[in-house]
Amino acid sequence: AQQPSNVSKSSEKKKNAKKEAAEENLEDYNDPETSSGEKKKLSRRMAPTYNPTAVEKSYVFPPPNVTGVLHIGHALTAAIQDTIIRWKRMSGYNTLWVPGMDHAGIATQAVVEKKLMREKGLTRHDLERDEFIEEVWKWKNKHGGIILQQLRRLGASLDWSRECFTMDEKRSIAVTEAFVRLYKEGLIYRDLRLVNWDCDLRTAISDIEVDYIEIKERTPRCVRGYDEPVEFGVLTSFAYPLEGSLGEIVVATTRVETMLGDTAIAIHPNDPRYTHLHGKFAIHPFNGRKLPIVCDAVLVDVNFGTGAVKITPAHDPDDFKVGKRHNLEFINIFTDDGLINSNGGKRFEGMQRFKARVALIEALKEKGLYRGEKNNEMRLGICSRSNEVVEPLIKPQWYVNCESLAQEGLDAVIDDTNPKIEIIPKQYVAEWKRWLENIHDWCISRQIVWGHQIPAWYAVLEDDELKELGAYNNHWVIARNQKEADKEANRVFAGKKFQLLRDPDVLDTWFSSGLFPLSVLGWPDNTEDFRTFYPTSVLETGHDILFFWVARMVMLGMKLGGDVPFSMVYLHSMVRDAHGRKMSKSLGNVIDPLEVIDGTKLIDLNKRLERANLDPKELKTAKEGQAKDFPNGIPECGVDALRFALVSYTAQSDKINLDIQRVVGYRQWCNKLWNAVRFAMSKLGDDYTPPTEIVPAAMPFSCKWILSVLNKAISKTVLSLDSYEFSDATTAVYSWWQYQLCDVFIELIKTYFAGNDQAFASERRFAQDTLWLCLDNGLRLLHPFMPFVTEELWQRLPSKIDSARKESIVISEYPSAVEVTHTFMLDIMLCSCYMLP
Repeated sequence: AQQPSNVSKSSEKKKNAKKEAAEENLEDYNDPETSSGEKKKLSRRMAPTYNPTAVEKSYVFPPPNVTGVLHIGHALTAAIQDTIIRWKRMSGYNTLWVPGMDHAGIATQAVVEKKLMREKGLTRHDLERDEFIEEVWKWKNKHGGIILQQLRRLGASLDWSRECFTMDEKRSIAVTEAFVRLYKEGLIYRDLRLVNWDCDLRTAISDIEVDYIEIKERTPRCVRGYDEPVEFGVLTSFAYPLEGSLGEIVVATTRVETMLGDTAIAIHPNDPRYTHLHGKFAIHPFNGRKLPIVCDAVLVDVNFGTGAVKITPAHDPDDFKVGKRHNLEFINIFTDDGLINSNGGKRFEGMQRFKARVALIEALKEKGLYRGEKNNEMRLGICSRSNEVVEPLIKPQWYVNCESLAQEGLDAVIDDTNPKIEIIPKQYVAEWKRWLENIHDWCISRQIVWGHQIPAWYAVLEDDELKELGAYNNHWVIARNQKEADKEANRVFAGKKFQLLRDPDVLDTWFSSGLFPLSVLGWPDNTEDFRTFYPTSVLETGHDILFFWVARMVMLGMKLGGDVPFSMVYLHSMVRDAHGRKMSKSLGNVIDPLEVIDGTKLIDLNKRLERANLDPKELKTAKEGQAKDFPNGIPECGVDALRFALVSYTAQSDKINLDIQRVVGYRQWCNKLWNAVRFAMSKLGDDYTPPTEIVPAAMPFSCKWILSVLNKAISKTVLSLDSYEFSDATTAVYSWWQYQLCDVFIELIKTYFAGNDQAFASERRFAQDTLWLCLDNGLRLLHPFMPFVTEELWQRLPSKIDSARKESIVISEYPSAVEVTHTFMLDIMLCSCYMLP
């Protein structure tokens, strides 16, 4: 009998609400226009519902376009870093977070080269060095700032007045100074060694830029520049004739073309099959070269294959070591672009390396030396930048001797008595130890144009027999500039005529990145910034570059800065899709944060795939994946929901399986916060002023209880942040807002405001004061995780009369837990038992 009455009352309320809404001036809900750089102007009245676009629009600078370089990993990094810096800033620390941009040598040059070819039909080799560099700077000035603009979009509260670039003047001075100092201390040297060579980019590349594909058996693979697929995973056997009519010795290889550079055959000294060949020679069938039979117990496994191994010191890492041990000849058979050079013989000279592979097999068959082939499991190195098959190539390069530097970096972390750096999570300490205990010298030169040109000049003496740059290793002069190089060369080569030529190579991007904690603070000058902020406090980054960036910053910082560059390293997880798969264009599961922030339709997700240059089969698979995961597209979630979701995921081991529906849930939760403040504003009234102090003893149980659990939430959140347990911190603050403030306290105090009964006047005032205190503290507690909605809501709260209000929540004080008396806690416990089931 009562249900219809309730329905009737509900309907009546809805009608009245609609009537009131119709009578309201809708302009009252629109935020006035705010000029760039000014404090946001708020609408006269709060909008009925939360709208992330309306909340964020005047606090951020939208990116120039949505096809920028921001990806979900950047979003995670920015979310965690900004959480840390906002929390510390609000906690009273003197904070500094500098926006910096890496010049990304190989990646940027590759983009500009493609642009030149597409627009002008030119390669970089068609331009003079300065002309090409000018083209790169044009591209950088037009597109390079997008990532910084997008960091603003994510709410990153960096000190934008200090924005820097690894190739700006100050950073370039630091790079040059570091190279010169390390060289003078004997830590940088030049040597002829094996490197990872990209025949497409025509440069050495670092280990981190090599991806390895596991090949189980014979596998055809498309390679750029080849009309037909190239087969990998095939082990080919062939025979070398032995000198003196001793017969033949059979070897096997997956890279037949390298036999043109063979300079020896290795056997095990204890292998009885080849005892009679100790000290003998094989004869190369295509050039007549005598190949010594060398005994090497380190390389050769008696039980593998024939027990005989062809040795190509200039094109294989293991063979390189054999060549060093046995003083063998190192013969390079490839040009920089992957063709067979003159050392390969006239029959094969000028052939592409993989076409030479086929030609050599046919030539071996002609000579009766071919012995068959079989499937072979192998790892194929692919350049992550160009997708080119990496070729081990012997090249003269500049190296950093890392032995002593690595030991210092190792001790800084694992010293039991006085560790200078803490790594979180602790599981990565073992990886740090493994890398630095097995470190190799660092190849820091790259054969590209975009980057810091190496400050090394080569002196070509008038009486030198060889005039090529680098022909004599003792003719190098290291200096900060041309004038200093001339002076040094005149000292070293006094009385001799010479011409100075600068090394055209540039430094590895990681070299300048490794100097960033120093250079960003003004090093090599002893600036006030350097004295104040070095060493810094925290480094936050992905665990995948623990060695390639973090270790190098530590090594260079300790050597050149005199101390570790930071005392804490926090390593975040790698972001995967909701199914735990690595994000890949071909799977269609790559998530652009801007699509989550702004929302997007399925058709627009498909269009992004169509611009990604996928082959038809991959495109079909990717679209099917998008249709399955996002059948209705992605709803608009806003920055706050995305940030909160990403930070809340940080408890997941070394991988984050990002489910967009979780972000959507936090977007809906923002609306819950919005409604909580709207409710409060309606109950506080326009004339409400917060109290100068709160006296809990006189309060109703409900008010005591919510302040008690607020105190616990503050304590748990701060403790979690102090421990870098960011997921626990988000749980603590979320639980208080959702389950205690909104679900319990607000519902309990609604009875106080149901009418104007004077019997509840005291409770009503206490409820108002408590509600204001909860919202003020709760918004400040939440702010580091959700900067935009908390700023907007906090600005709407009334402020105390006797105290000046901060201009922004970001510079207000972070809440701190307070000690309470035993008696008060007993009252709260009784209250909790009374109110809660």
